[in-house]
Amino acid sequence: MTRCGTIVLAGRPNVGKSTLLNALVGEHLAIVSPKPQSTRLPVVGLLTKDDTQYIFTDSPGLLEPEYQLHEVMRATALRAINDAEVIAYLHPLAEYPAPELAAVAGLERPPRAPIITVYTKSDVVRPSGRPAVRPSDVVVSAVTREGLDVFLATLGSRLPESPFHYDPDELATQPMRFFAAEFIREAAFEQLHEELPYSVACEIDEFREGAEPVYIRAVLYVERESQKGIVIGEGGRTIKALGAAARAKIEALLQQRVFLDLHVKVLPKWRRDEPSLKRLGYATS
Repeated sequence: MTRCGTIVLAGRPNVGKSTLLNALVGEHLAIVSPKPQSTRLPVVGLLTKDDTQYIFTDSPGLLEPEYQLHEVMRATALRAINDAEVIAYLHPLAEYPAPELAAVAGLERPPRAPIITVYTKSDVVRPSGRPAVRPSDVVVSAVTREGLDVFLATLGSRLPESPFHYDPDELATQPMRFFAAEFIREAAFEQLHEELPYSVACEIDEFREGAEPVYIRAVLYVERESQKGIVIGEGGRTIKALGAAARAKIEALLQQRVFLDLHVKVLPKWRRDEPSLKRLGYATS
């Protein structure tokens, strides 16, 4: 008898969803940044352990939308919650207790799927200051790996009996060009400051996986001409550093050398423009 099902990692921005996904699957798949709201599209990671296959969805954080892109991110997160067979509701242990998920998500009624409350970032809470969580809740740290086995066992008992949906050796369901774009955005969050990373989108124009090195042509879109100059930097210094950081991340996942051909263009107010959002892969419906 095997078990298999979808688990959404849900919660507010910056509660540790992406870091936990990466720790669970053992590969850097999802963007990790101290800046909140770095996840815009769901990242699906796979873990097959013994007789259970876990299909994890790292969803965008549940936020109060300020513009069109936020609306898309929120709708995406709610869709993931609605489609999941188990909901792992993440909340930092230091901010115990967690409010009800329905309230955080603005739902009129609780989701149909079972909810497991997962208190994250336990490594930053002193043992003497730890609250007494309910027996049904789970406490984890993606950094020290505390509680991950308990978390998986708890999830496994809730997943339906089912054949595996994917090859047990697979780690992700999305194509490599998706991760290339995500890693370029992650590098933008690392290299750029203040609000600028939120104005950056990435589109992969060309991805020649059969080449040696793998050739990737990518475009970074910003909203204003002044931002383009900042991303390029004096003498191209910033875009070179960003490209080098992104290339290293892509090479680590592909296990191949990569030639990253990076360009910067202006797409005015793309975060607030529905046709631009659709073009960049952010479905608005």
